[in-house]
Amino acid sequence: MDEPAVLGKYGVYSLFCALAGAANERTKPGILATNPNAMACSGQRYPIMGVFTTVRTMAVYFDSLRVFLIEPSASLAKFIAAQLDELGIAIVQTFSNGGDALQAMRDSRPDVVVSALYLPDMSGTDLVGTMRREPELEHLPFMLISSETRPQALEPVRQAGVCAILPKPFSTAQLKIALTTTLDYLGNDGQLARELDAENLRVLLVDDSPSARKFIRHVLENLGVCNFLEAENGRQAKVILAETMVDLVVTDYNMPEMDGRELVEFIRQQSWQASVPILMVTSEADAGRLAAIQEAGVSGICDKPFEPALVKKLLASLIWQG
Repeated sequence: MDEPAVLGKYGVYSLFCALAGAANERTKPGILATNPNAMACSGQRYPIMGVFTTVRTMAVYFDSLRVFLIEPSASLAKFIAAQLDELGIAIVQTFSNGGDALQAMRDSRPDVVVSALYLPDMSGTDLVGTMRREPELEHLPFMLISSETRPQALEPVRQAGVCAILPKPFSTAQLKIALTTTLDYLGNDGQLARELDAENLRVLLVDDSPSARKFIRHVLENLGVCNFLEAENGRQAKVILAETMVDLVVTDYNMPEMDGRELVEFIRQQSWQASVPILMVTSEADAGRLAAIQEAGVSGICDKPFEPALVKKLLASLIWQG
C-alpha cells in the first residue's frame, strides 16, 4: 500500500507545496503518496524538531498584526518581542500572567496570542481553553512557545485548541513558519472552495474532544465546507457511515470504545464507503502505532495541533481524483 501523507512533529506544509505534491504524487483514489522529507518543490527547507519541512517563500504581511505575548520571564519576553520585530511585527503587547491577558483580550481583541505553557496564575492550556469557551475569543489564533517536550504535558493544550506549538530554542525562520501556520487558521481559500464545490461536501468529524472538533470544523468552514456530521468515537461514526454518505472523514486516534485505527480498518474493510478519504489528526508519537494506522489505510496523518494546509492538500486531491 502506498504511504499516506504524514506531517511530522511541528512540521508545516505550505499550501503551494501541498497542492504540487498532491498533483504530482497521487497514486490511488483515497491515498496520498507524499513524503515531507523529499518533496520536490521550489522553496526553502527548515529543520523543526528534527524534521525538515519545505516552506514556499510567500509574501506574508506581518506588519499590520497586533500580537499579545504572555510570558512571565521579562528577559524571554524581550527576546521574543525582538524576534517578532525582526519579522516586521511592531505591535506587541506583553503580559506576565494569563488573567491580565484575558481581560485585555475581552477589552480589545488582538490578531494573535502567543503564550508560554507555564504561567504564574494558570497554564497555557487553561488560557486557550478559556478562550475557546468564550464566543468573542473562541476563534482567536493561539500559538504556544515552550521547551516542554513531555507528551502528557502537551496533550491537554493540543486538545484545547492550540494552532501551533513552537519548541525552544527557535530561530526567526522557525518563528515565521509557526506564525504563518497559526494565521492559516483564519485563512479563507475561496478558489479551492469553488473548485471543490465545498458547500456540498459532507464531512464526518470524529473526536472525543468537543474543542478539537470545533477547531477542525472552523478550519473547514474557512474552506467553504458547511455540511458536518460529528461523532465522539468510532462506534458512533460507524452508525453514521452506515446511513449517510460522506466525502471526507477526519478522525482522532485515541478515543474510547473504538479508536481511530479500528475505525479506519472498519471503513476500508467493511464499509460500503471503503474509498472515502480519511485524515487522521493525532498527537500519537508511538512509531508502531503510527505504522499500524498507515497500514490500515489512512489517507493522511496530521499531528495535533491540526494544520490547515494538510487538509487543504487532502481536499485538493479530490479535484484530481474526480
